[in-house]
Amino acid sequence: MTELNSSDPKKQLRRAMGPWDLLLFNVASVLGPRWIAVAAHNGSSSISLWILAAVLFFLPTTIILTELSTRFPEEGGLYVWTKKAFGEFHGFVAGWTYWVYTFFYFPGLLMASVAMCAYVGGAGAAHLAQNRTFLLVGAFLLLFAAVALNIVGVGIGKWLQNAGGVGTYIPLLMLVGMGVYLWRTHGAATHFTWLNILPQWNWGTLNFWPQIAFAFSGLELASSMSEEIRDPRTTFPRAILGSAVMIVLIYIAATMALLAILPAGVVDPKSGVFQAMTAGSTTLRIAFFGILAAILVVFGNAGGVGATVAGVARIPFVVGIDRYMPAAFGRIHPRWKTPWIAMLVQAGISCAILFLIQLNETANNAYYILVDITNILYFIPFLYVYMAVIRLAYVGDRAASKDAVLIPGGKVGVWLAGSLALCVVLVAIALSFVPPGEQARKWLFEMKLIAGTIGGIGIGLILYFRGARAKRREAAMQTAHSI
Repeated sequence: MTELNSSDPKKQLRRAMGPWDLLLFNVASVLGPRWIAVAAHNGSSSISLWILAAVLFFLPTTIILTELSTRFPEEGGLYVWTKKAFGEFHGFVAGWTYWVYTFFYFPGLLMASVAMCAYVGGAGAAHLAQNRTFLLVGAFLLLFAAVALNIVGVGIGKWLQNAGGVGTYIPLLMLVGMGVYLWRTHGAATHFTWLNILPQWNWGTLNFWPQIAFAFSGLELASSMSEEIRDPRTTFPRAILGSAVMIVLIYIAATMALLAILPAGVVDPKSGVFQAMTAGSTTLRIAFFGILAAILVVFGNAGGVGATVAGVARIPFVVGIDRYMPAAFGRIHPRWKTPWIAMLVQAGISCAILFLIQLNETANNAYYILVDITNILYFIPFLYVYMAVIRLAYVGDRAASKDAVLIPGGKVGVWLAGSLALCVVLVAIALSFVPPGEQARKWLFEMKLIAGTIGGIGIGLILYFRGARAKRREAAMQTAHSI
């Protein structure tokens, strides 16, 4: 039960999320129509890349997160796991890079989300998907709505995430249905063969691989809210495994459906799903179909943004309690019991980056830069997660963990899952520095990636050592007073 009068901020949090809330939260967190558009833009070889990413990355990650979430169901998720395994410095680095990635993730997600929203107006409004002013204004409004609802509380914000899960999945089912029907009645725009669905290794594919791995990210978000979930040790495994199956199936089916409607070369990597639905609706003379899907995805995108706002904000909240970030981050709202300071700072910095990244860049180039910086910063904490699950397998009596759902195969299974996912992430980080094949000024692309990555990590290290010095001074003063 929540201890509303406790001096510990974490004990004032409200356990407002149940099993269905968590399942839909996971779907809203992970599933993104924009990744289906990116995959289709890459061509039919994306089908095999989806399968490879699911087997080599998503499956190991799913079972690793299930074990860690049920063995250590604590607020803060990967920050807490890394701190338990490797100490406070590494815990901070993992938590910081995980928080900072959202500064670049939100602008990319918001740009793609608003571009999809343009299709609410039908084919006549599709040109707005490339309009910079429309993208910026819409992105600011969408972020404001998501942050406001989650500050009001998990009990309110979870309905945005629930609507997001439903509003994301149903339009993709609609896309699959339309693609299958057009394929059977009008023929497919893409000819699928066993040969052309195999990976085509070129510059474009090398840059795309980290993106398709990142498309399976997000299951860890809920674990950062463990102390706001009812009965987490039984709720987590059901929700994680159930949502994982749903996500893999729809990614593959929807990519094939999109390519059945449009050839890869014309697919917009931000809003291709609704570009295809608009084209299919026009062919079938059912314009309302594409508009309905676009309306649903407005809620889906808002839910995805809301889920990320809610989950990631818990990291600086817990780090703030530990005093390695300004203490204000560790405060919760006196009325709504949410880490509101972390959410506001997160949103403010994302808005600034959203504006700055547009300078001297087309909408698509700005989007690619955001995606690659996001991939690099996001995968750094996962290096820690995969090493932490191995380290923590030797801490305490793992087999005796009450109600924990463990990785099959004992310590051998832990090593296999952790090592496999670790290798995939290392490759993904390296390949994120490879510019897309269509990028003209590759050196400028590289410089922006390097500057964004180093700058993001460097600011965190300054804060950590500042916080560590403050904690040492406080400890010394307490020791002096006790003498």
